[in-house]
Amino acid sequence: MAKAADVVVQCLENEGVEYVFGIPGEENLDLLESLRKSKIKLVLTRHEQSAGFMAATYGRLTGKTGVSLSTLGPGATNLVTASAYAYLGGMPMMMITGQKPIKKSKQGRFQIIDVCGMMDPITKYTHQFASADNIPARMREAFRLAEEEKPGAVHLELPEDIAAEQTDALPIPRSLHRRPLAEHVAIEAAVEKLQKARSPILVIGAGANRKMTAKVLKQLIDKTGIPFITTQMGKGVVDERHPRFLGNAALSSGDFVHRAIEAADLIINIGHDVIEKPPFFMVRGGTEVIHISFRSAEVDAVYFPQVEVIGDIANAVWQISEALTDTAHWDFTRLMAIREANEAQIAEGADDDRFPVYPQRLVADIRRVLPSEGIVALDNGIYKIWFARNYKAHKPNTVLLDNALATMGAGLPSAMASHLVYPDRPVISVCGDGGFMMNSQELETAVRLGMHITVVILRDDGYGMIRWKQANMGFTDFGLDYGNPDFVKYAEAYGANGHRVESAEGLLPLLEHCIKTPGVHVIDCPVDYSENDRILNSELRERALAV
Repeated sequence: MAKAADVVVQCLENEGVEYVFGIPGEENLDLLESLRKSKIKLVLTRHEQSAGFMAATYGRLTGKTGVSLSTLGPGATNLVTASAYAYLGGMPMMMITGQKPIKKSKQGRFQIIDVCGMMDPITKYTHQFASADNIPARMREAFRLAEEEKPGAVHLELPEDIAAEQTDALPIPRSLHRRPLAEHVAIEAAVEKLQKARSPILVIGAGANRKMTAKVLKQLIDKTGIPFITTQMGKGVVDERHPRFLGNAALSSGDFVHRAIEAADLIINIGHDVIEKPPFFMVRGGTEVIHISFRSAEVDAVYFPQVEVIGDIANAVWQISEALTDTAHWDFTRLMAIREANEAQIAEGADDDRFPVYPQRLVADIRRVLPSEGIVALDNGIYKIWFARNYKAHKPNTVLLDNALATMGAGLPSAMASHLVYPDRPVISVCGDGGFMMNSQELETAVRLGMHITVVILRDDGYGMIRWKQANMGFTDFGLDYGNPDFVKYAEAYGANGHRVESAEGLLPLLEHCIKTPGVHVIDCPVDYSENDRILNSELRERALAV
């Protein structure tokens, strides 16, 4: 016989869990004691939301379920945003929350809310343990669902009295499983469409961000010369330095990539996920679409593909590549002309010496300083568009960008999780001053754990993304300004290293110093967004139309 909390930890060990991120409460003390005796490392954070973001990012980077822990009530409610982040973003993540005793409690309704009911709309699975004997089965099921395509968040509630029960239940071993393969008729239909096309294009989305898929996509592109674009969450699946890379769908419309899609006569949409803003809209009688994904297309008024190839994406792409024979008639002259125009535009501003720093210069300098395997973890703000457009990702999962929930506050925790997974890679977190302050307390966690990360705070003393949208809608600038602390002193108060950018040319050497010098570094970087509206809303549209 063993204590139920010990069995929970045995199940976590059985699943290969390395870390549990979170903040325990009194209802978790049995579980905390069981973790103390385990090889699993507890990463104590300063806010449950950060713990959830770290667990989700761990899942995103490894494909294995990241685990977060909180107490009941306010601890559990603080995990809600992180749950939605993982649920929409396709990141395998488990939340274990505590609860008062369910068989006999003398505290009335103190701190008690329906946590399972709260988590239900934003998880793939939620369950309250009512018996210690059921723990192994429910744990295995939760892990299975978290990692099954499309991955996402799951939630388990462990009441205090259940955690203390005795049971002889044992963990259930993981099973050997393989994803189903696409049916040959669908493969043949896709190949037939491709053979008849004259100027097809690949659109690589979030679901394609899997190791084997990246490999076979590169082989298909090299074999046929077919050009490709990426969605924001598809960045880096194929090296964006590739001569057939046309650009990233950072904007909803009006950019060069949208002109390229218009010029194509067939779209092969790989790993499409409706959580991302669509890079194109289908119209009746317009360009046909082949949908290749783990799941069938969610039909919408603007998305109704003519051919669906459902099954393991990597295998489907490989089968199609093997079956393609006659592609000599494909003509990408128009698409490559659009590519050259886009490349020329991206190069502009890379050496802009105006100060405060312009976003194009910022993106270029971070790309210059980071090696191919270096990771840039973005919070959410207007700079995300500039990184999606201008930053060329060389490898998968080297640009951690959230185009699903698009929440603020995740940039610093996701960088911290990246360091834990890849301690030998340089990691830079790019945050707006608004997003940084939402979880800035985690600097203490990073310092306490001896991490080596660099946090670049883009300071414009206001909510810049909303200001850009406000101007775009013709409204008066209102309600978006705030004050900031002295970020250098703020960093130093946590034991981190504080730096301030004083000129545009000073940014690159400062970045080089930070990624070479161990420790937590915080860079206060004033940024000028004054030309965002002109460039992103007017100039790009005009130049794209002129191609």
